[in-house]
Amino acid sequence: MAAHRLRQSVGRLFAMGPELGSGRRAFSAFQAFTEVLRLPSKQLTKLVFPLEELHEHFVPGSRPDLHLNIFHPSLEDIARAESFFTASARNRIEYLTSAVRLDHAPDLHRPEVCFIGRSNVGKSSLIKALFSLAPEVEVRVSKKPGHTKKLNFYKVGKYFTLVDMPGYGYRAPEDFVDMVETYLKERKNLMRTFLLVDSVVGIQKADNIAIEMCEEFALPYVMVLTKIDKPSKGHLLKQVLQIQKFVDTKTQGCFPQLFPVRRQGSRPSPWKRNAKKQNGCLRRPYKQL
Repeated sequence: MAAHRLRQSVGRLFAMGPELGSGRRAFSAFQAFTEVLRLPSKQLTKLVFPLEELHEHFVPGSRPDLHLNIFHPSLEDIARAESFFTASARNRIEYLTSAVRLDHAPDLHRPEVCFIGRSNVGKSSLIKALFSLAPEVEVRVSKKPGHTKKLNFYKVGKYFTLVDMPGYGYRAPEDFVDMVETYLKERKNLMRTFLLVDSVVGIQKADNIAIEMCEEFALPYVMVLTKIDKPSKGHLLKQVLQIQKFVDTKTQGCFPQLFPVRRQGSRPSPWKRNAKKQNGCLRRPYKQL
């Protein structure tokens, strides 16, 4: 089990403390993660490896064409990633600038990663969560779709620049295609694109346009499933399996594993509150997927 492997690594986490980040604040972040490791195995798996927990309810062999590629980062990987986003005197995390066109974008030499997705998919919320250990960095989150209108650039220490892209679809900027397509096609230091997909509705027509751009420009990209706490477990599993099949059969440059995320501070959805009631009948419906 992934949860067991995480617990086995806890000693190495503290041994890595000095090299991962300096200062009390950075190290306390690593200590906070070890608190998660004290959770019961079921809760730990659900929190850290939600797709693995979901996969337990899929009947093996019922549909050979459907499967999940499970991503298993080590504890050291998780701690190192967290250190990137922990602000300190030696690791400055800050908003740099915004641009409406690529020729207005700053000429930066650090690697860049960008986040793109439909309006109201949860992109700004995810970026704000990533910067939760750098509270001085302001990421505006709006309940109204289409809030982001520009390319927003954030410095993540000496490691890379994070770019928040405008959402496509509803209330997208009029020059969205020119702005985003030009950036994706011509930005030389763009190393990875994170394409956010709403797990409630799955891949939509507008998402296909973004996927086609990534494929056409031969960009390495990752599909991030947002709002996994909103749908029922059965609906979520159906969407995840369908998206995984799409990635396996329709893409060339997409990372094979899906990255699931839930809202910060989200309340348990109905299927969590009624887990005991559903547990006995979860396996049967998925034979029909």
